[in-house]
Amino acid sequence: MSTHSNAPARAAGGPDPGILGLVSLGLLVGSLISMAVLSGGGTITSPFGDTETVAGFFADHGFAARFASMLQLGSSIPLGIYAATVYARQQRLGIRVPGPNIGLFGGTTAAILLAVSAIITWTQSQPIVSANPELTHTLAYLSFAAGGFAHVLGLGLLVAGIAVPALLLRLVPTWFAWVGLVIAVLAELSFLTMVLEPLQFLIPIGRFGSLIWLVAAGFLLPKPRHQQGERA
Repeated sequence: MSTHSNAPARAAGGPDPGILGLVSLGLLVGSLISMAVLSGGGTITSPFGDTETVAGFFADHGFAARFASMLQLGSSIPLGIYAATVYARQQRLGIRVPGPNIGLFGGTTAAILLAVSAIITWTQSQPIVSANPELTHTLAYLSFAAGGFAHVLGLGLLVAGIAVPALLLRLVPTWFAWVGLVIAVLAELSFLTMVLEPLQFLIPIGRFGSLIWLVAAGFLLPKPRHQQGERA
């Protein structure tokens, strides 16, 4: 006699996205703080500076760069899990619009690019690489592109993929959803940095604005009810 029930199994809740967002943000902030502490108050120079200055930082502060890149790589993991967890929650809430798929794409892209940037930074910190100023400077551009505007573009899509359905279905306070949309727009505009260097300020706004919003959204999004019907 079979003991299996025909009733559908209750979907597992998965990790709390708010906590995942906090871990990702904390590791990223930790990478910046550790860089400043271990290098005596220094920070990675913008790749738009001269080659001697850019390469000199990695030659003088290789361990600081390696340690910071380790934390940055760690930050990419909970970010990717966050995107997958929120996507699953949106599906269980019955949201059947493109938003969740856009958010999953953006979050996955952002996590991968952040990891790539960390790996490039780690490579720059190796003595055999930092001894070659031109190579170090070239890698600085790659790291900046991957972990800068390209990463922020993905974050903006993740924020928009959560904010738009949440606004339409009133899953979060209306003002909070609109704040998310503004942040998403600023994050997407960061790609203009590719040709307009003065707009680099959009990168930190898009990065930290998105991460802080994602942390709050992770705690505010409602948990799905069992067998909840399709909402959109």
